[in-house]
Order: sequence, then structure tokens, then C-alpha cells
Amino acid sequence: MSAVAATPTTWPLTRRSFDAMGSTFELILDGDPPDAEEAMAAAELEIHRLERMLSRFLPTSELSLLNAAGTLDASPELVEVTRLALAARERTGGRFDPTVHNAVVAAGYDRSFDDLSPEGSAISAGAACGGRVTVTGSTIVIEAGYRLDLGGIAKGYAADRACALLAVAGPCIVDAGGDLAIHGPPDQGVWPVAVEVPGAPLTLGLQRGALATSGCDHRRWRRGSIELHHIVDPTTGMPAVTSLKRVTAFADTATAAEVSAKALLLAGEHAARIEAEMLGIPAVLVTGDGRVVLVGGLA
Repeated sequence: MSAVAATPTTWPLTRRSFDAMGSTFELILDGDPPDAEEAMAAAELEIHRLERMLSRFLPTSELSLLNAAGTLDASPELVEVTRLALAARERTGGRFDPTVHNAVVAAGYDRSFDDLSPEGSAISAGAACGGRVTVTGSTIVIEAGYRLDLGGIAKGYAADRACALLAVAGPCIVDAGGDLAIHGPPDQGVWPVAVEVPGAPLTLGLQRGALATSGCDHRRWRRGSIELHHIVDPTTGMPAVTSLKRVTAFADTATAAEVSAKALLLAGEHAARIEAEMLGIPAVLVTGDGRVVLVGGLA
């Protein structure tokens, strides 16, 4: 977990937590409004519904059916997330790429992380990324030999959708395993959010928007003598080598924050500094040697 709503114990909150999409989700409402439980239930149901559509780990998911067939007359949700992922690939110059599926599997991440063996046979090479994907109306077609992995952007999308449902009951946070979607300032003025950095956590005060973290330091395993992680560099088809250990980025939505965090991580420290300042992306960079760098307007 890289960010968490660090609310005081005296702050009256309504909470609900559950596992979905390979993470623990927590729903947080300011106070105890009369419709809190109804909003919580609706938000949880939406997250589970989207997981059944968008998870690559469920063989019956809509995404898995698309990957198996190469084409599908898809639901509006799968079409929307695929369009968002393709737009992100264009915007980031390919650093964010939904066709990394085969490369992630080739590195050994072929099942949910909780079920992943920490050891396995060595890998010799990555898999090609950058496959062509077309969306025409409700029909998605993937170039032969490629498959989609919508992991992070799907989780951000689910957090955004759940946050919109929860917001009918008041100011709220959806914590998707450390990635946060926030609606409305609480009565206390801001949501204190603790971002994991070396040493003491860095606390940010947020009223709206979203935070997402992308890092090479948590989800790790070994194949032969090599330690690997789940962030693939699409230019090599292998787990990325970058001067950054972790990036936490702020955006208007969790979907956009997921894209920015991964793109900045793959850019490396120097390019990430320049890009965050130029595009106005508030971000916390943690370098490979443990330095914390605030960019994009954070100070």
C-alpha cells in the first residue's frame, strides 16, 4: 500500500472493506449519513461487477473472452476502458500500453499475485508489445498474437465509478489498495492522505481528485537468479529498469492518475521531473537510492 486516508481516530467515519481486483478496497464516508449503507452496498457491487468484466485472472471475464477470441462485441464498460487505455498509450508515447499482457505473463505474472509462486524457471526474453487494437462501435479487435491487460487502469476506473456512487451520501474516499478516488471536502476541510516514502510518511491534504502509485518495489518474485516485478517496459517487453522506485501521481480521476504514475515511473527521474513540471502533474517521486522528489507544484 502506498497511500492511505490518514484520518484521526476521533473523526466520525463510516467504513466498509473487502477484497477485489487483487487488492483490498476500503470505502470511507465522512460521518454516518442515513443512506450510508445503501451507498456502500451499491459501490461494492459495482466494483465486483467490473471485476467480473475486466479481470485477466478470471477465465469467464469479458476481457478473457476477448483475449481468447481476438474480437468481441463488448459491453459499454469494456469498450470505454479499452478506449481510455488506447488514448493513454497515444498520450504517453507508448509508455502506458494495454498490450503488455503477454510480456507480463512471460515474466511469470500469470495468475493473481496472491497465488503467484515466488520462485520459478528463468525467462529468456520478453514478449512483443505495441499490438494494434481497434474499437468500432461496440466491437473490439486485437491484432493476432497480442492480448490486453487492463489491470491498473481498470482498477482506477472501478474506483472512480464506486466513488461516484458513494458520493450521493456525502464526501468520501474509495481506497483501491492504496490508490485513492476522492469526492468533496469533508467537514474538517481536507482529507489527510499519507503517502509511503522512505522514513516517515508524507501527508498531503486533499479535497478532491485522485492519487495512484506505480512502483517496482512491492510486487516482486524470482525466476532463476533474476528478481522481477510487474511493471513492464513496452519497448523491451521485460520488467522495467528505471532510476525511480515508485511514483505517486495526482489527477482529477483515479483512471488518469494510474496512467500518469506508470508513465512517469518508466520515464526515469530526469525525464519525469521535466514532464511533470511541463504538464502540471503533481507527483511524489521516490528514486532508486531513496530520495524523495516533489514535482508538478508539490512543495
